[in-house]
Amino acid sequence: MTKLNIKKLTLIASLFVSLITFAQDNNDIKKYTSSNKGKFYISWGGNRETFSQSDIHFKGEDYDFTIKNASARDKPKGWHIDYINPTRITIPQTNFKLGYFINDHYSIALGVDHMKYVLVENTTKSLTGHINLPVSEPGSQFNGTFNGEDYFVSREFLQFEHTNGLNYVYAEFARHDDISSIFNLPNTDKFQVNITEGLGAGILYPKTNTTLLLKERYDQFHISGYGVHLNVGLNLTFFKHFYIQGDLRGGFINMPDIRTTNNTNDSASQHFWFLQRVISVGGIFRL
Repeated sequence: MTKLNIKKLTLIASLFVSLITFAQDNNDIKKYTSSNKGKFYISWGGNRETFSQSDIHFKGEDYDFTIKNASARDKPKGWHIDYINPTRITIPQTNFKLGYFINDHYSIALGVDHMKYVLVENTTKSLTGHINLPVSEPGSQFNGTFNGEDYFVSREFLQFEHTNGLNYVYAEFARHDDISSIFNLPNTDKFQVNITEGLGAGILYPKTNTTLLLKERYDQFHISGYGVHLNVGLNLTFFKHFYIQGDLRGGFINMPDIRTTNNTNDSASQHFWFLQRVISVGGIFRL
């Protein structure tokens, strides 16, 4: 073989290696999951909730009292078609989020957590304050002065629920990190693992179902306060566009203006901590 032929073969081999390297690099660049900037994401899911105890203060023209260390629970629907039934979608405990990536790692989002808060009824709690309704009114049988003694809080005395619901409407700022390499996943366009951490704040817009001292209840949506939260999540993305995400979201809710009856002078206030466990499905895309 002549020196000229050897030089030609060497040049061809070098070009071939360069093309392979370029193709590999170009393939990495073209991976949809290699960059997030400019993408939108949307999700829908369900949750379970845990609430701390709270002092609930009720006040009106003829009463002013506080129930100490009130306990509450959520109202789960379980696995049910109502989560995707448009006519009954507000019945279960749900979570909606719409977000936008401002760069590869950070996003901003708007969300609505439809939680449900149900006061545990027919329990003995400590009461302070007074009730002094006119004797001609229903509920006057509960009249008295309370100095912290135990009192049986019956369903007739009080039914207190944010069940349609404890609606938390918030904005969130979050960080996203691809950790697929930890699991040796070579093609993230087929399967990708991400972790997220977020910080958010918003308003509480509940529809509170309350029957207080046998008064007629107020059953309308009302801005009652604010909330703040922290969120951590694990995101599993399939075929670039679809994902399942589990979130642990904890925060603080303060509601100083809860409507309880049709009388605008009647109101309640409370604040408490909450913890949500959320499972959602979603999509991620560019417009």
